Amino acid sequence: MNATPAPPVGPSPPAAPPARVAHERLLRWFPFLAWFPISAVLLRGDLIAGITGALVLVPKAMAYAQLSGLPVHFGLYVAFVPAILGALWGSSRQLATGPVAIISLMTAAALTPLAVPFSDHYVELALLLTLMVGAIQFALGAFKLGTIVDFVSHPVILGFMNAAAIIIGLSQLDLLLGIPKGRSDSFLGDIWQMLGFLPQMHLPTVAMSAFALALMLVLKRIPSIAKLNVLIAVVITIVVSMAIGYERNTSTPIAEIADADVRERAERYAATADRIRALDARATEQATQLRRLEAAGGGLAERRAIAALRHELHMSELDAADLAAENKERWQRLLRVRFERAAATEGAAGAAPALHLSSQFPAGVQAEGPVWRIRKISGSQLQLAGGGDVVGKIPAGLPALRVPKLSLEAVMSLLSAALVIALVGFMESIAMAKALAAKTRQRLDPNQELIGQGVANLGGAFFQSYPACGSFTGSAINLQAGAKTGMAMIFNGLFVVATLLVLTPTLYHLPKATLGVIILLAVTSLLTPKALLHTWHASRADGMVAAVTFAVTLLAAPHLDRGILIGAALAVILYLLQTMRPRVAVLGRHPDGALRDVHVHPTLPGSADVLAIRFDAGLYFANAAFFETQVLDAVAGRPGVKVLLVSAASINRMDASGEEVVRTLVEGLRSSGITVVFAGLKKQVLDVMHRTGLAKLIGEDNLFPSDDLALAAIYRRLGRDGHGELLPAVPQAASA
Repeated sequence: MNATPAPPVGPSPPAAPPARVAHERLLRWFPFLAWFPISAVLLRGDLIAGITGALVLVPKAMAYAQLSGLPVHFGLYVAFVPAILGALWGSSRQLATGPVAIISLMTAAALTPLAVPFSDHYVELALLLTLMVGAIQFALGAFKLGTIVDFVSHPVILGFMNAAAIIIGLSQLDLLLGIPKGRSDSFLGDIWQMLGFLPQMHLPTVAMSAFALALMLVLKRIPSIAKLNVLIAVVITIVVSMAIGYERNTSTPIAEIADADVRERAERYAATADRIRALDARATEQATQLRRLEAAGGGLAERRAIAALRHELHMSELDAADLAAENKERWQRLLRVRFERAAATEGAAGAAPALHLSSQFPAGVQAEGPVWRIRKISGSQLQLAGGGDVVGKIPAGLPALRVPKLSLEAVMSLLSAALVIALVGFMESIAMAKALAAKTRQRLDPNQELIGQGVANLGGAFFQSYPACGSFTGSAINLQAGAKTGMAMIFNGLFVVATLLVLTPTLYHLPKATLGVIILLAVTSLLTPKALLHTWHASRADGMVAAVTFAVTLLAAPHLDRGILIGAALAVILYLLQTMRPRVAVLGRHPDGALRDVHVHPTLPGSADVLAIRFDAGLYFANAAFFETQVLDAVAGRPGVKVLLVSAASINRMDASGEEVVRTLVEGLRSSGITVVFAGLKKQVLDVMHRTGLAKLIGEDNLFPSDDLALAAIYRRLGRDGHGELLPAVPQAASA
């Protein structure tokens, strides 16, 4: 008769009240409810922190949008909707979600090969990229897969960040110096080509850049206004820009160019640009027709039509590419041209065109106005610039609802970039969130933070935002200003709303050179050569991973995702290689009483009867064969050995392959008269041995908790009680 199990001793733990369970479930869906109730004191602190952060954020948001290849007001959109959503659904109460330099650069790198920056198609792709990034982050958080970011190691991020900082800095040279920058599949090639324009740099732009840089550095050294140095510099440079007439633009017909060669080149450029647009439109129409035919299917005639259409589409693309290459060469030569306008009396007399080359300005003719350079050619019109670049007109009002356009082709083109941006963005966010949590002693949930970042980008995608993530600068300001809840970011977003509704006209004259300086100073913190050197000293393998990631990111730019992917793959490969051939040490007794590697200490005495080895790794499929080879080689080098002691304290796991190798070794060595003894096995390894019957094969009397107990028992069995070369100076009591 089976005995009735005894009831548990003591009272059962009380069940959670239904109201508490409902509250916890509600917090999972709406984590921001944990902020409430908020006292007036906390709310006032959040208000001050939100306004302080917004004052710093507004100019930086515009600068980062410019870095991403989007109009500056898109940076303000990112600082509005994603910032509020990230605060509401994230787990950190001080993390500031918004535009950051590295994600802005990665956005530009992902989109530039697919569309022209600032174009409508570019904006459409940016919104789709934001949607994809948000979906990836939300899915990872919902399925509690936040640990996937651990596959991107610290050396990979370190190498990537340093390379990205250099790329960001170099990408601002055109704005800082007033020289043109090309756009191709090689970022370094574009920079090298841009350096050829140094003799044509625009001195007023250089002067404005130097003025803004000096202003920010000086203001930063004044403690009372150090946090607002960027905002103050922006206000001052706007006033200076308005006062001196920094922006000077005009439009004139190509026919007014006096030099025949330059005029013909400009006309050819305009005509070729029109042909390229016609070919692109034709290719788009052909691609649409091709998709319809492929979807419809059909017989032989339809397949022939599809093949013919594919050929026509390919030829259209090749023709457009050839014409684009021709126009690129023309454009590079036109950018070097500088014009001066003849006085109005000459034009009125009809004697000659109004625009002359500066180097060939006719004697006796009076010049008026500044030196002009070509900014754009539209049809038969030249868009000329005689001053520095300013932000220009910013659309007033809040971002309108805009649904991202989905297409399989675009999704596949952006997939790898979206995955990398999602992971890098989350790593930046969680790193800052952890630093904040350490200071505020707040409990942090990485998966909830992933959900928060995902919701921020999903929501932002419908309100004209590009990808956002946690901001180091904004978060630090939140903490220092006394933010206690996410209400600080809501106030921050409301201040951005006020900027969009009221202050956009005042930003018209903001020099783009000032934005370039803001970006340049912001990325200096990403340059960490000492950290790279420290990584090399800590581990040559990690140092190699950081160096390769750095080099690939720099050389592959603008394809920044390649640096991350190759670096992460290399880190995993090197880890596998290290675990495939771990250290296997033959042990001897050191005078200090410890068992040590005889290869490091060759004078240690050995034992003719006992061979002790230590395996410094988990025993699994990738290194099981290596373990077997090392053991057999060690045994072959000691012909008289009777007992093999495996010091197994370092073996923290064993899979089926490892178990099979140990079984084979035990059986093979036993047939040769050698007993295998294990010491220091961990519980998880012992569990495997017991489940598979390996422990029974080895013998329970050959499994010991420590090396010294095992050696004492071995030497007793050998009839050398108390004496043995591998025993410590004072033998410990042991039982077999």
